[in-house]
Formats: sequence, structure tokens, C-alpha cells
Amino acid sequence: MSDSTFDFNLFIKESIDVLVNPKSYFSTMKTTGGMTEPLIKAVIYGAISGALAFIWSLLRIGAMTGGLFGGAIGIMVFIWSIIGAIIGLFIGAVILLVISSICKGSTDFEANMRVTAAVMVVMPIRSFFGFTGHFNIYLGVIIGLVIGIYSLWLFYNGLVEALKSNPETTKIVSYVLVAIIVIFTLIGFGTARRARQFMNEFNNKDTREMMKDLPKN
Repeated sequence: MSDSTFDFNLFIKESIDVLVNPKSYFSTMKTTGGMTEPLIKAVIYGAISGALAFIWSLLRIGAMTGGLFGGAIGIMVFIWSIIGAIIGLFIGAVILLVISSICKGSTDFEANMRVTAAVMVVMPIRSFFGFTGHFNIYLGVIIGLVIGIYSLWLFYNGLVEALKSNPETTKIVSYVLVAIIVIFTLIGFGTARRARQFMNEFNNKDTREMMKDLPKN
């Protein structure tokens, strides 16, 4: 793909290749050609992710539900998913550039941006499984952790194959990042569990108050 023509069929093929064969994909990935292509990728991934979140909000089985306002919340989630993807692309590229520099890899911003855009393919996958936490918080946390670790595996291949970083140093940095993800996942899990308990208690209290206000025969 080039900035002048965006091939959607090639985009789908590349997305699949990143997920199923990252080493092969990143070893042949173009690291030049302009920033329009990775930007378009980020917008598409953000839009798909936001659309899935919107659907879950309408069905009231996702993380973002709001009763009568569920549709409005879902629309805002859709919009912010696209905006967040664009912002995340540039921030992610800067972070990856720093990591690549530490690992003696390429410090070209566009190359790091293209690797970041390719790894953003996990965004729709994360959103697709967004409903799992609604039914089982443990399952939701485990799936989120697995996706996070797999994202790091993709970044590792991008660093080593596309950005030509030192494999051993990159491996050490990746292990550190995995440990950080696990720690923050456990912290987030505890916070989410307490928040759910609070909401359940609040809703039960609300129901009891409503029952008291009902006229007695």
C-alpha cells in the first residue's frame, strides 16, 4: 500500500498476517512510504473497535451500558474510540521509538509508527471480547491479560524483524513489560471487583427504597 492508493483488500490480508504470522509479516513490512497509510489503519481499527463497543452497549452486555442512555453512550464510545486510536498511534510510536532505541533498533519515527499501526489490529479483538466481563469478571480479566501479552509478542516481532533491534535486549524489555501488564491487570481486577460490589449494593439499596415508597393496600 502507498499513501496515494489505499488497498482495502491488502489491508485485510495484512491484518490477518500480523495476527497469524507476525514474524513473516514484519520481516517484509515496508517501513517507509508516508504516514497516511498507518493513520488510515489506526482509524479503521478504531472505528471497528468503537462499532463493537456500540453494539454491546445497545445489547447492554458490554462494559459501557447506560439504560435508556445506552445508545448515546455507545455513540460517544464509538467517536472516542476513533479519536483514541489516532492519539494512541502517535503516542505508541513515540514509546516504541524509545524502546527501539534502547534495544539498538531503528529510531526512524515513521518506521515505528508503521509497526504501531500494524499491532493496533488487536483493538477490534479486545472490543469483540468486551462482553465477557459482563458475564464473568474473571474470564474478562483473563482474556484481557492474554490479549495484552499477545500484543507484546507482536511488538517484539515488530522490533526485531522490522526495526532490527537486538533480539536479546528486546526479549528482556518484553519480559519486564509482561510483568508490568500482569501487575496492572491484578490492580485493575481488584478495583473492578470493588466497583461492581459497590454498584450491586447501591442498586439493591435503591430497589429497597423504591419498594418502601410503593403504596400499601
